[in-house]
Amino acid sequence: MQKARIKLASTDINKINQTCEYIKSIVEKTGVDMKGPIPLPTQKLKITTRKAPCGNGTAIWERYEMRVHKRLIDLAVDERTLRLVMRVPIPEGLNIEIEIIDE
Repeated sequence: MQKARIKLASTDINKINQTCEYIKSIVEKTGVDMKGPIPLPTQKLKITTRKAPCGNGTAIWERYEMRVHKRLIDLAVDERTLRLVMRVPIPEGLNIEIEIIDE
């Protein structure tokens, strides 16, 4: 039996949740088995820079952080469901990977 593994990643959690809900509605209509969305650990990218451009004055620092949220969805594959999932509208800034796995 084959299954599809869908990996979603974005810096905006609302875009991921919206896409997951869209995929859930497709799965409910077609009636295939679904596991997920499984939240994966959030990747935090931190950058600390000095506020003064020349280096003189007091040492004041600015801290920036970017969070990358990830979700994992496993679907039992049939052709109709996969075709509908491929047509899901993907918002700007959302990375999606679909992988077919043989069991």
